[in-house]
Order: sequence, then C-alpha cells, then structure tokens
Amino acid sequence: MFNYIKSVLFRENSIRSASWILVVTLAFSNILGVIRDHFLAQKIPTDQLDIYYAAFRLPDFLLNVLILGAIAAAVIPVLGRTLRLGDKEAWRLVNNLLSLGVSAMLVAIAVLYFLFPKLLPFIVPDFPLQKLHKTITLARLMLLSPLFFSISYIVGSVLNVKKRFFMYSLAPIMYNLAIISATVIGAHSYGVLAPVVGVVVGAFLHMAIQLPVLFRLGFRPQFIFSLKSKEVRRIFKLMLPRAIALGAGQIQLVAFTAFASSIAGAIAIFSLTDNIQTVPTVILGVSFATATFPSLAQIGNDNPEEFRRLLIKASRVILFLVIPSAVALFVLRAQIVRLILGYGYFGWSDTRQAVDTLAFFTVGIVAQSLIPLFARAFYSLENTRFPMMAAIVAVAIGITGGYFGAEKLGVAGLALAFTVAGWTQLFILLIGLEKRIRFRLTKEFWFFVLRVLCLAVVSALVMQAVKVTYDAFFDIDKVYNLLLQTLLAVLVGGATYIGGAWQWRIPEIRK
Repeated sequence: MFNYIKSVLFRENSIRSASWILVVTLAFSNILGVIRDHFLAQKIPTDQLDIYYAAFRLPDFLLNVLILGAIAAAVIPVLGRTLRLGDKEAWRLVNNLLSLGVSAMLVAIAVLYFLFPKLLPFIVPDFPLQKLHKTITLARLMLLSPLFFSISYIVGSVLNVKKRFFMYSLAPIMYNLAIISATVIGAHSYGVLAPVVGVVVGAFLHMAIQLPVLFRLGFRPQFIFSLKSKEVRRIFKLMLPRAIALGAGQIQLVAFTAFASSIAGAIAIFSLTDNIQTVPTVILGVSFATATFPSLAQIGNDNPEEFRRLLIKASRVILFLVIPSAVALFVLRAQIVRLILGYGYFGWSDTRQAVDTLAFFTVGIVAQSLIPLFARAFYSLENTRFPMMAAIVAVAIGITGGYFGAEKLGVAGLALAFTVAGWTQLFILLIGLEKRIRFRLTKEFWFFVLRVLCLAVVSALVMQAVKVTYDAFFDIDKVYNLLLQTLLAVLVGGATYIGGAWQWRIPEIRK
C-alpha cells in the first residue's frame, strides 16, 4: 500500500494521465475557490473586500513580472533541453534560477514596501484616507506571498519538465484551504486581516507541498548566482517579452481597479465574478494547456506536422468541454451568483450587479480558455515576442474599453472590456500561428465547432425550460430549492449535451 502511494505521488505521468490529474485537482481547487469566495462575501463587507483585492494588485504584479514570465515562456523549454545534457547540468541550472529568483524578489519586495504609500493612491484614487491606509498595511503583509510563490513556481516548472504533475497539482488546493480556514476562523474577530494572513500561509504551503518530489528526483540545494550561464541568458532573453506581456495584463487589472475604486464594492464584485468565470477556464483550458506544454516543447521546430496535430487535438478537447460550460454558466448565472455570493454582507444590489457582470464574462470564456494553449505553442517554439505583442494590443483595447465601459455600465462595463480584449488576443495568436507554422483551422475543425455549438444551444434551451418549470412549482427564494433547481438544470442539460454528442459520434465523447 505504501509503495502504491509512493508511485502515485512520484511517478512520471503521460499527457492523458497528466490531463486527468490536472482536471480533477484543478476542479477541486476551483470548487474550494468558490467556497473561499462564498465565505469572503458572507463574512466581510464588500467595501472591506475592496481593500483585500486592491492590496493584491502590486504583489501580484511583482510575481507575474519577475517569476511567472520566466516559467511558462522560458524555464520549461530551456530546462527540458538542458536535461538532455544530464541531471547534473539541469540541477545546476535549477539552483542558479532559485538563487537569482529569490534574490531579485527580495530586492523588489524591499523597494515596494517603502513605495506603497506613494503608489497605492494612484491605484485606488477614490479610496477614503482610512481605507487607503488599511490597504497599504495589508499590501505590505501580502508581499511575503510572492517570495514563497517565486520558489514554488520554479520548483513546479521542474516537476512539469519531469512530468510529475500530482503534487504540483495539489499546491493550489493547499493555498485555497489556507484562505478558507483563516476566513472562517478569524474574519469575525480580525475582519479583512484574516484572509490576508491566509494568503501568506497558503503561499507557503503551495511551496512546501512540492519540495518532497523535487528532493526525491535528486535535487540538492546549492547557492549558485551566475549570470554568465548561457542557459540563464537564454531564459532572460525568452522571459523578457513574456514578463512584459504579463505586466501588461496586470496593468489592465490595476487600471480596472482604479476605474472601480469610485464605486463602493465594485472592486470586490469584479474580482468575485472574475473568479467564477475562471473556474471553467482553469479546469478545462489551463489544465490541458499545461499538460500538453511539455510535449509541445519537446517537439519544438523538429516536427511541424506533429506539432500542428497535437495543437489541433488539444484545441478540440478544450472547445468540446468549454463551450457547453460557458453556455451553462450564462443560463444559470443568477442562480450561481446567488448560491455562491448572495449571503451575509453581500446584498441584493451587489447580487444584481454581479449577475450582469458575470453575463459579460461568460462571453469571453472560450477565448480565455484557448489563449493559454496557443501562447504555449509559441513558447514551445522559443518565440515569446509575438504573444507579448498580442497581449499588449489586447490590454490597450481592454483599458480603453474599461474606461468608457465603467462610465456607461459600471462594473459590468469592465467585464465587457475584458472579454473584448480576450477575443482580440486570441485572434492575433491564431494569425501568428498561421504565419509561423502554417497552422490552419480546417473545414473539418469548423464543422466540429458548429456541431458543438448546436448541442450547447439545445442544452441551454433544455436548462432554461427546467428553470422555468421548477420555478412554477417551488419557491426558489429558499436556498435548498434554488440549489435543487440549479443541479437539476445542470444534470438534464448535461445529459442532453452528452447524449447528443454520442449520437453524433463526436470523437471526444468516445475517447
């Protein structure tokens, strides 16, 4: 039994097994994320949640620019190629990256700590003075989280290259459990400080759970600080465009935070509904992109035909799962918002704004689910500049749209701008792949998409019929009736979609 558990925790995973591990664990992690948001909305007033999410912005910006820019775009492809030279060279590179990453993060944290009083007034210009001071205090505390995450994500990149996905996939679960526990236990006494402490503890656990596998693979820590390594120079060259792209995305969120700061609770509503729409995106988009990435990176430019085949295959699987999920989320958005957020301090006005905001978010779920896959296709080809340009164009459109959208539609206008920016980025990536590797979406592919769309629309009509029928006989103001209405609609609509896919012999349902 013990040996079996060890084999599950430490063995190498195929693309299929890695996909299932990531889908299941990311699903569980996102369910925990929903539970986390439920307790946040229930136990902390929305104007205080504005402080919580505003305090996130700059620590997140720091992590994305310094660390995450390197991981997906550079570390995994370069480390994968370094492994061909042997483990000794690979472990030396990992130690060098850890030393450089942690050192850079410590310097950046120290600088930001003292700059927060100058920077945050630009991010939340309409916060009252007392609210601003509290945001500065909590943001400083949150600076510990990017330090732990910087180690965790570098370790995770090694586990990705080694195709050990199990413990890697448990890390976000530990993160969410820590925030939930801190909120449930401490929110009554300490208010918004409780989940902030949960974030820091969760970041530490996110790192700690992956370390045993790293040591099991043969890693031994050693301080190596060298900028002369050709692998490190290659990583820096590849990561710079990716860091700029991620930085642009974070600038968009900072801009949205500034636009929303004049509306009480708007930052919280935008963040909470964004978290809801990212559930299918992360579970069904990011998980398959993550599982496919090491194989794409190994193929690189060596076999364009196999590269295109693998990319099409992953795209079909993502679309087959994401399209009906997005449609279901649109149809059931009011029920979902009420079930997750509509308790405690989250009032009816907040709920109505969240429902409208989520409606615009759902339109962009398909684009947000495919972007990680197509961006990683470029990274596998060691091309990070084109995804950077796509991201910058999309962010420019998003910020412009967000400025005017917030004036006309409030927080829902920010979601609309985010969605338009996402579709823009996706189309630019597709154009780039066509030019780079002659990647074309064939008639067969579009016929597949058309069939999936038809099945999704039919299932949506069925779900709507179930909603209306249930509402005629039961009082959905009661929570258990609302929950049963939602579950029944999902089950009947899902059965309709799966049954139709089976009858139409869509290959993805039979594999």
